[in-house]
Amino acid sequence: MNKAEVRILENERVDDLQRNHYRIIQKKNGFCFGMDAVLLSGFAQVKQKERMIDLGTGTGIIPILLEAKTEGESFTGLEIQKEVADMACRSVLLNGLENKVFIVQGDIREASRICGKASFDVVTSNPPYMVMQQGMKNPDSMKAISRHEILCTLEDVVREASLLLKPGGRFYLVHRPRRLAEIVCVLRTYSLEPKRMKLVHPFVGREANMVLLEAVRGGGVMMKVEAPIIVFEKQGVYSEEIRTTYGY
Repeated sequence: MNKAEVRILENERVDDLQRNHYRIIQKKNGFCFGMDAVLLSGFAQVKQKERMIDLGTGTGIIPILLEAKTEGESFTGLEIQKEVADMACRSVLLNGLENKVFIVQGDIREASRICGKASFDVVTSNPPYMVMQQGMKNPDSMKAISRHEILCTLEDVVREASLLLKPGGRFYLVHRPRRLAEIVCVLRTYSLEPKRMKLVHPFVGREANMVLLEAVRGGGVMMKVEAPIIVFEKQGVYSEEIRTTYGY
């Protein structure tokens, strides 16, 4: 199938990713990728000849962006929702990336069985942030699964990341700062030692609303807290770092 033959459904749109002329298929009124996914793709490092996998990849945004930004050998996205995985597959075809980016439909809780233990140098994840008791669950099932721990928990994601990684492999996660203590405890439970942390603030003087973490399987105990990301210089104006990350 060539790019011209990739089907776009009536309830879908095609968005420009501002990188390598890549585009992505998304629902017009469904869950779409957000800044957290873009920031994670900027924070994660995939080196030459390394293999990466993204857990809960959605429409494939993180593998596609990392293919554009890094020199990795292969980029895999695992997604449980059939309809969403299909969109991701079509985005891969739309960009002619079928020899480097691979979408697998499957359950995060069985990721290491599906994709192979100790098979990857890098694992990334932008998982659901909210436990089932938190917030109002979205009536749209696709959005609810993306935002709430309905089909997997934080522990499921971390456990499978650890199993998927080779010794010394790196796990990159974006999450909410209010769960930071829990995140660090779960990471260490599964031999993933936090090594880098970056907080994201909407404005100078406002509290952080996202945290980016890198953890190493079997790593040492020292962690570097990097300079924070400030999203907006002023209302409606992105900071230079955000513009660079987005490719503006």
